[in-house]
Amino acid sequence: MVKNSEKLQVETSVKDEQLIEIRRQQIVDAAIGLFKEKGFHRATTREIAKAAGFSIGTLYEYIRIKEDVLYLVCDNIYHEVTQRLSSFPAHSGTVDELKEAIKQYFSLIHSMNDAFTIMYQETKSLPKEAMQYVLNKEMEMVAIFEQILKSCVISGEITLSERELFLAANHLVVQGQSWAFRKWALHKQFTIDEYIEYQTNMFLFGVLRM
Repeated sequence: MVKNSEKLQVETSVKDEQLIEIRRQQIVDAAIGLFKEKGFHRATTREIAKAAGFSIGTLYEYIRIKEDVLYLVCDNIYHEVTQRLSSFPAHSGTVDELKEAIKQYFSLIHSMNDAFTIMYQETKSLPKEAMQYVLNKEMEMVAIFEQILKSCVISGEITLSERELFLAANHLVVQGQSWAFRKWALHKQFTIDEYIEYQTNMFLFGVLRM
């Protein structure tokens, strides 16, 4: 099981934690639109500040460098995924629970399509420490699905080895995210509900022992 990554601290001169959370969400929302339109490197901090609705001076009260903004975008994704999948704490070990977890995860990616696309396109621009944090958070998402799958193995509903569990969990994470980074092809052929149904069925045909 992957241990929880220690959250990186983005420096701020503001002491009000609630205000920090509000302002940084505004920064993230503004940055996603700009990064989608112009790309990370072409978008400027001044443009991010303007899109967020405050001055460049105010922006720098909540971040140090533009890469901090990209990190906040990525971290927001992992926070939302964790929150969404935390609704499966009991791990009952049923295929129905697994199917619901897949649905919740894929639906979240659909609702955060631009953010996931930016993460895949621009993560390489993060500093080394932030990059490692993002990679660790990816593995935490894998571990969530790995645990759900393991519960299904324990209950006898599926049969997988430890290595197969790890590969199957990675498969689910990647196939969910492909809805974002291959949207140029997939969105022309499928609705999100169809994509969830077809991907879930194909996945289960691979892991269920008939």
